[in-house]
Amino acid sequence: MNYLQAEKITKSYRENSLFESLSLTVEKNQKLALIARNGAGKSTLLRILANEEETDSGMVNTVQGLTIGFLHQNPVLHDHLEVIEQVLFSLPHLSNAIKNYEDAINGTNHDALDQAILEMDRLGAWDCESRIKEVLTQLKIGDMNQRVGELSGGQRKRIALAAVLVPQPDLLILDEPTNHLDLDMIEWLEEYLSQSFITVMMVTHDRYFLDRVCTEILELNEKTLYRYKGNYQVYLDKRQERIEWDQKQAEKASAVMKKELDWVNRMPKARGTKPKYRIEAFEQLREDSKKEYQAEIGDISFITRRMGKKVLDLYNLSKSFDELLLFQDFSYKFQRFEKIGMIGPNGIGKSTFLSIITGSLQPDAGTIDVGPTIKFGIYRQEGIEFDPEDKVIEVVRKIADEIDLGPGRSMSATQFLELFLFPRSVQYGLVSKLSGGEKRRLYLLTVLMTNPNFLILDEPTNDLDILTLNVLEDYLLRFAGCVIIVSHDRYFMDKVVDHLFVFEGAGVIRDFPGNYSIYRDQKEVEKQQILRDAAPKEKKVKPKQETGKTKLSYKEKVEFESLGIEIARLEDEKRSLEKGLSSGSTSSDDLVTMSLRIGEVMQLLDEKELRWLELSEL
Repeated sequence: MNYLQAEKITKSYRENSLFESLSLTVEKNQKLALIARNGAGKSTLLRILANEEETDSGMVNTVQGLTIGFLHQNPVLHDHLEVIEQVLFSLPHLSNAIKNYEDAINGTNHDALDQAILEMDRLGAWDCESRIKEVLTQLKIGDMNQRVGELSGGQRKRIALAAVLVPQPDLLILDEPTNHLDLDMIEWLEEYLSQSFITVMMVTHDRYFLDRVCTEILELNEKTLYRYKGNYQVYLDKRQERIEWDQKQAEKASAVMKKELDWVNRMPKARGTKPKYRIEAFEQLREDSKKEYQAEIGDISFITRRMGKKVLDLYNLSKSFDELLLFQDFSYKFQRFEKIGMIGPNGIGKSTFLSIITGSLQPDAGTIDVGPTIKFGIYRQEGIEFDPEDKVIEVVRKIADEIDLGPGRSMSATQFLELFLFPRSVQYGLVSKLSGGEKRRLYLLTVLMTNPNFLILDEPTNDLDILTLNVLEDYLLRFAGCVIIVSHDRYFMDKVVDHLFVFEGAGVIRDFPGNYSIYRDQKEVEKQQILRDAAPKEKKVKPKQETGKTKLSYKEKVEFESLGIEIARLEDEKRSLEKGLSSGSTSSDDLVTMSLRIGEVMQLLDEKELRWLELSEL
């Protein structure tokens, strides 16, 4: 069944044409990902499909009664509302139905009450509050009466996500759903969307997320939409085949054009006697031969500022905010050229840690010793501050006209911008016309071009397209300095980092020797070990003793019956604990508590089942 069909839609902003005569369909149970460069119109296309923005031409048709849930890249929330109020506020159809029902109950219009009941039935609004609480609990929002203005960026994103998931729409449209979510939440959402009966269209830069959720990929390139059936790996293979085919076609067009050029350049008298279609064909060949299919990622292996033997030494660092202990007595000596990833739930202290080691925040205790040759390059989550009336090229030239690449080598500001996928047509446009992802890319470029030898990157992957991520990954792999990265992009971390600082809570930072996938595998091994330790042991049944007794006493009958009830209760508790241990969303503290309790439950079961068997044989 076709849920949604876009026919020949066109969209431009002033002189900037995003796409022309674009058509696509979304079918029931499909899981589509949309890939394109920043600024190509991904978010605009999603808004058009969700009926939140008009097209210049063309139309979007949906099946009758289709419900759409749209998660915006930067959701607008109201700081004065409580969490549960915000979710309800984001669902006006549900909140209006509830309000109309309450008004009808307090009134005397029976027809209005009947209509309100029908509407509540249609929307499934009777259990709306319990459904909201269920989803918020799954998203680890514990305090549902907390004000939205008091929440972290990750918590705010989860509330916006809850508002989309609660009504269980027919079609989910998600614009960068993993931005600002921690790794546990990304994996939870990954599992949720992988369910077979959810229809999804999304924009994401998280390549593991894309690969594990989506079964079809749409690429918006040069105002044209290309469709690839399969996951991210299939997309990469098929896309490369398409580019190679286009290159061959351009080369053929160029060869044919050389022959046609001789004909077209003949004397005007002769040209006038030739068929008109020959001249038109030549013009098309000339256009085809102009197509440029250049490598999208250039060589960015330029020189890095010299780094001495001493890099950065941390001694017994501690930091708390009120009753929240972020880290305690943490010591570490950084080595030259190491690349460290930092992972842990939102709000656990990663950004605070970075602010302390770069000197913008003081620790409660401990000392920091920075090597004399170290120059930090710092990319902060909220660091974008450009004059919107500046041209893109002016932003870079304020830092340097020429970028030093080493002895005898340099690169102009224009060339450096091109390396980071800013074509010359964009360089002389205003910063205010850039998309959110393009502004982040420009900010990243300004950090890198100062030639640091110790990079601090706090969520550099948010809002960046996949092509830019490849450029950044290539740069970091060649970077001859130290790097600390906070990112929830697992693919990016696996590709770049050597080891991890894992923020485990309760003041503990664990140094793990490996990338994220290795760490995730190790966590799974540890979880399985806990389950094995908690599994029931082989029961040893005592041999039946001949007592000459032929039936149970009254007291033994009562005990026998109560044992059956207690064993059933303990079995229920065991199943509940096993489910919690294997859910993947339980905190480390709860895991310890639950693993201890399940051990106690198994021991009680052994004892009571053994006694039940003894009594059953009497």
